[in-house]
Amino acid sequence: MTTSPTNDVRIRTEALLKALCSGLFEREQAMGLALLTAIAGESIFLLGPPGVGKSLIARRLKYAFRDGISFEYLMSKFSTPDEVFGPISIKKLKEEDKYERLTDRYLPGANIVFLDEIWKAGPAIQNALLTILNEKIYRNGDEDVKVGIRGIITASNELPPRSANLAPIWDRFLVRLELGKIRQYDNFVKMVVDTKDVYADDLPTGTKLSEEELNEWSERIDEVVIPAEVLNTLQLVVHKIDQYNEQPNNAASQLLIYDRRWKKVVRLLRTSAFLHGREEVNLMDCFLMEHCLWNSPEQREVIREMVVEAVRKHGYSMAVNLQQLKREVSEFEADVQTETRIRHVVEEEQLVPVEESFYELEKDTSQFRGVLIGIDQFRSLTDQEMVSINFYDEQRSLVNRIRGRKGPRENTLEVNFNGTDQIFRLRTHLVERTEIIRKKPHRLLEQFWDQRLEQLGDYLRQQQTAIAENGPTELKGLTAHLFVDPAYAEVVTANLREVREALAGLALRLEKLHFEYANQGR
Repeated sequence: MTTSPTNDVRIRTEALLKALCSGLFEREQAMGLALLTAIAGESIFLLGPPGVGKSLIARRLKYAFRDGISFEYLMSKFSTPDEVFGPISIKKLKEEDKYERLTDRYLPGANIVFLDEIWKAGPAIQNALLTILNEKIYRNGDEDVKVGIRGIITASNELPPRSANLAPIWDRFLVRLELGKIRQYDNFVKMVVDTKDVYADDLPTGTKLSEEELNEWSERIDEVVIPAEVLNTLQLVVHKIDQYNEQPNNAASQLLIYDRRWKKVVRLLRTSAFLHGREEVNLMDCFLMEHCLWNSPEQREVIREMVVEAVRKHGYSMAVNLQQLKREVSEFEADVQTETRIRHVVEEEQLVPVEESFYELEKDTSQFRGVLIGIDQFRSLTDQEMVSINFYDEQRSLVNRIRGRKGPRENTLEVNFNGTDQIFRLRTHLVERTEIIRKKPHRLLEQFWDQRLEQLGDYLRQQQTAIAENGPTELKGLTAHLFVDPAYAEVVTANLREVREALAGLALRLEKLHFEYANQGR
């Protein structure tokens, strides 16, 4: 049995991620996104306090590449370009009068770069980084040098201060991820007692990526297709961001996302699809956008909701004309009910409660006009034994206690007053009530309904079978995504799930209809 080249990529990526995450706890997402951005040729910014593994991710990432050369630097306000890009070549300056740097062991000569506390870098360093981050070009003296940097990881325990000079470099970081401490107690215990050297290169040579492979992959990534449902999702997210920015209360927290970032986002989605062995981007890949579009932590949830809603709206479904099917079932129900149900309106007396606690006596005498009896007490009476009954006036004050019981007719009360048995009627009003009288349909009509029921039932079963056996191919392997939380698969399949539930509901309605007309008169 042979493995297709696309499956080879998926297997290779999965093995590489497993090796990179060996010995790490609750850092799988960060490592996965770091690898994804490096293969896409993009950058990632890690936000988090000291000691949560930001530098560890960068140091292990370099092991993913054969002959990987890394450059790591902790920025400070005293950092100079010499320390980051290399010292000036005295020989070149002296002999050729050229201002060039020796870059071999510095940032321009590396393929994996980690810059810690990036916001402390001075303007000279930031300006040089801009072209490296965006175009992979370093201006060395009077020459533009193409650098071989695969991935740039930057980190800080804070976001950039709100100043215009840092906005351009902040915009260059495509993926932005916040790291915190280990949350699960079991993982924390494993981490503190583990003696493995997580900084050691323990990756099998066969899993590492060569420069030749990465160049080939880059060309194949550009060929990955962006299908209509993904384009529609992107457009809907753009529309939602525009709506968000138009709201007056969001004036101070605008989501400013320009064309260059959108193009890089699409490249990231293509890379994700390729590393999964797919030739098309799918809707699960779209959830990577939640790491690419926020500018401040409070916007992350806003972006996440936008992406979730957009994906849910364009989730995978099948060509099932539910509206037509629902209409046919409703028409069938109406036919059956018209022929098997006769509606008969009857009038009946109902007691009139007074403030939901009392009934009023209708006796038109000076002693009993406006007299009330408690509803609970009346309901407890029987027509056999006489018991003491409390009577109240219109102010709900107790005015008398007389022995009595329920009267011989409905809604009446029999009391013994001054040695005489008297019947009092409680105040009522007439209400109309509709009674349904069932009738058995004609034999020929029942046969016609059986045929109609069979046709609708067959169509429903065909659609249910088609969903179960021939659902969209994009639904396969949703929960095995390497870079996205598998819980998002529920969002992607929401439309199809709703179709399944709707078909099941219609099948139940048909079953009830058959029972209704087939059992009349039995």
